[in-house]
Amino acid sequence: MATMTAPPIVLSRLEFADSHTLSRYLATGGYEGLRKALTMFPEAVASEVDQASLLGRGGAGFPAGRKWSMLRKAPVSYLVVNGDESEPATFKDHLLLERDPHQLVEGVIIAAYALQVSAVFIFVRGEFALGLERVQQAVNDAYELGALGNKVFGSDFSVDVVVHPGAGAYICGEETALIEALEGKRGFPRIKPPFFPAVAGLYGEPTVVNNVETMSNLPWIVNHGGAAFAALGGGRSTGTRLFALAGRVNNPGVFEIEMVKNTFRDLIYDPQLGGGVIDDKRIKAIIPGGVSAPWFGPDQLDLPLGQDEVAEQGSMLGSGSIVVMDETTCVVRAAWRITKFFSRESCGQCTPCREGSGWIERAMYRIEHGGGRLEDIDLLLDLCDNIAPGLTWPPQQTTICVLGPSIPSSVHSAIQMFRDDFVEHVTKGGCPHD
Repeated sequence: MATMTAPPIVLSRLEFADSHTLSRYLATGGYEGLRKALTMFPEAVASEVDQASLLGRGGAGFPAGRKWSMLRKAPVSYLVVNGDESEPATFKDHLLLERDPHQLVEGVIIAAYALQVSAVFIFVRGEFALGLERVQQAVNDAYELGALGNKVFGSDFSVDVVVHPGAGAYICGEETALIEALEGKRGFPRIKPPFFPAVAGLYGEPTVVNNVETMSNLPWIVNHGGAAFAALGGGRSTGTRLFALAGRVNNPGVFEIEMVKNTFRDLIYDPQLGGGVIDDKRIKAIIPGGVSAPWFGPDQLDLPLGQDEVAEQGSMLGSGSIVVMDETTCVVRAAWRITKFFSRESCGQCTPCREGSGWIERAMYRIEHGGGRLEDIDLLLDLCDNIAPGLTWPPQQTTICVLGPSIPSSVHSAIQMFRDDFVEHVTKGGCPHD
């Protein structure tokens, strides 16, 4: 299957070294989408986004237009942009923050106009030092240009944007924990219901939370129309999407490709994209949507890159991160390191996540480092089943947010697909890859 290429939407300026500057942005059509939006009724702008069927690019894949329409009948108080990209091996939003911050800012202003919101917060992961600097500069430039502040470009619409750095907690990527952090509190996820952001969000007011990549698509959608965006991709997965490809590939990086029309194999092996596996080794497994996602084997490489297509096979596209593991990869070590990350990043509110993640991590450590027992393999599955009963996907909820039930994904996948590797670790007294 040949890779289907569509003109880039959110990465169209990356060929320019100065893509982050206002001068380059204006020279390449910057803020024209906003000017056009201001000539339309706010409902008409929202309608274009609805028509585009733009799925949220943060992980959950909820349609942006539908999220907005839930609040259209009642005034929205705040728009919050989630730039706290913290999933391991996920770095697409990071790229957008650093290389095209004005595109994000323009998208944010368009969304604020469509929602008639006058206060916006862009929450950026604290470790993204360069990204933070460039987004703040883009906001400052937008104020000087007249795209932000009172009477945007001479219209009757006014809006202010605040860039807020996070403190580096993975859990703050969860929208209600992010809202808690914005309010100056510890990043603890809120119980939903009643605390759906659309009902009781920032400062208890109705709030829309959208992802960086989602916002960055809006200038193009307004300029070209929602129908043009919806014509790309297929089914519910319209448009292009950014994929952060990492692991054992010759050319890791961020790639924007048309959804559904391309497969995992296209992304990994196309010379213009992943460029194949290092040393032409055989693929052992792939993680299709961030480390929260259940793994796929090489038999699923020809699966289309679409939200529903991947979900039907028991996983998710999630954060847009695809990690390739080849025959040289120790899957036990990979699963242990993922579990260690989740254990460290658990906020500690819920017992299954707080205690269970640590128990699983310790058992995985034993197996990887030579102290494992054969009964540990079934013990791990039992622990996983207690955190996410049935070990199905999507997982059963036993905790306030989905971090807890995401913990078993890598361990369950690794044991289910490569149980012999675990047995070998136990019988040989450690990792045979060392």
